[in-house]
Amino acid sequence: MTRTAIVTGAARGIGAATAQRLASDGFAVAVLDLDDAACAATVGSILDAGGRAIAVGANVADAASVERAVARVVDELGAPTVLVNNAGIIRDNLLFKMTEDDWDAVLAVHLRGAFLMSRAVQEHQVAARWGRIVNLSSTSALGNRGQANYAAAKAGMQGFTKTLAIELGRYGITANAIAPGFIVTDMTRSTAERMGVPFEDFVQHAAAEIPVQRAGTPDDIAAAASYFCSEEAGFVSGQVLYVAGGPRA
Repeated sequence: MTRTAIVTGAARGIGAATAQRLASDGFAVAVLDLDDAACAATVGSILDAGGRAIAVGANVADAASVERAVARVVDELGAPTVLVNNAGIIRDNLLFKMTEDDWDAVLAVHLRGAFLMSRAVQEHQVAARWGRIVNLSSTSALGNRGQANYAAAKAGMQGFTKTLAIELGRYGITANAIAPGFIVTDMTRSTAERMGVPFEDFVQHAAAEIPVQRAGTPDDIAAAASYFCSEEAGFVSGQVLYVAGGPRA
């Protein structure tokens, strides 16, 4: 039996790498992002490798959009029992410069999005008496200058994860979080641009502060997600795994 996974924010970066890894693990994968056309490359790479995937356009912060998206996944791939809540945005600024819209937008995509997606998918997991939920947190959950909104959202993801683990465990569903450190993605590139720093210098400086002396890659996070979604991880729930090249990076 092929199980179905949904990965949000999967058009690029960590989400794309995770979708590709889960497909290689044998899951049918719904590659979900705001624009289904943007998911074409991720879906194409999965299909080219012999996997099964569809592109799904949805706004994770909108309840009706989420319900439509999950219904389409059920129709085209089967009931989803794995969910990776990866969708996220940044609107970095110092507190005195941060607007209410900056705050609301980040909390909506990260936290409201994870809530709506998890609520929609859990009924299929409960019916199957098996499920895996993986939420993307961040080392920024521990605090990061210029990221009051993002840090609050990522810390919230950890509390959300632990609560899901408590509520859903009796149904054979685990919930865990991954907290990446510095990962080379479009998002970190945009941070460098905002700071006016060449991206190569930005990465080099970050790597020098990381105990393993390198920046992370999306595949590093995908590997952790693969474990959490596996059969072998059935007794691991409510955990936050910092994938950051050290205790904190």
